[in-house]
Amino acid sequence: MLKPVLAKCLAAAAVLAVFPAPQGFAQERTAPPVAPAAPTYADLADLADHAPLVARVEIREAIRLKPEQAPGLRGGMARVFVKARTRALLLGETIGESASYLADVPLDAKGKLPKLKKAVALIFARPVAARPGELQLVATAAQVAWSQPVEERVRSILTELVAPGAPPRVTGVREISHVPGNLVGEGETQMFLTTEAGDPVSISVLHRPGEPPRWGVAFGEIVDQAARPPVRDTLAWYRLACFLPAGLSSEAVLSGDGVAQRIAAQDYRYVRGQLGACPRTLSGLGAGAVRG
Repeated sequence: MLKPVLAKCLAAAAVLAVFPAPQGFAQERTAPPVAPAAPTYADLADLADHAPLVARVEIREAIRLKPEQAPGLRGGMARVFVKARTRALLLGETIGESASYLADVPLDAKGKLPKLKKAVALIFARPVAARPGELQLVATAAQVAWSQPVEERVRSILTELVAPGAPPRVTGVREISHVPGNLVGEGETQMFLTTEAGDPVSISVLHRPGEPPRWGVAFGEIVDQAARPPVRDTLAWYRLACFLPAGLSSEAVLSGDGVAQRIAAQDYRYVRGQLGACPRTLSGLGAGAVRG
């Protein structure tokens, strides 16, 4: 009974290896099989941001594919054909009681496929056109082991993503300038960011004599001096910490004289340092596995 459905899913298996990754996603990791680390906020936001469908499922059957059926599979991973029962739909249209899809799962410390039957997972996927019940995961790592804290975090991310005025996808820095004030040590740096859809996003850094720099981000047309830094592990933080470049590129316009440009560049490094690192642990988000 599984063969016709499995054959259709195998036709899409090569996509897992060749689809280009969006800018800013984690690079491929090569490591021996180890116990999988818990997904970070960035891992879950990566998946949720590209998934039209998010569901909690219980795995009924997992069939390991042969190596020749799993092009591009990373070391320490196995590609499996999964049949699952839908337990809850967090996002998207109704998908029915059963679903099937391909997923890459980490092998255990002995290099064996862990027991998946009856395991509960969150999946981030899209429906396959004209194939009811068949899904395509948005990444090779888009089947995540379920826990209540993970689901609560995913629900929080989904709520932020669909909220009016949600922070847009940031792609880089368009222009940065520093304007000195009337007093020594006083001034303001403004950074205008580029976004995927052209939405305005700006960062301001205020300098006052004898005080540490104060910075904030504005998602909108108005550059507000009362703006504040984003809270870590929120969508606003994710958009900046995970997608702003580590340093200013040659494409960013630095306005002002040499002194102003130097201060502006220092302020950019300051903001990047304040945002902190954007850790990711899901290997499936590297090497072009995210789709959409």
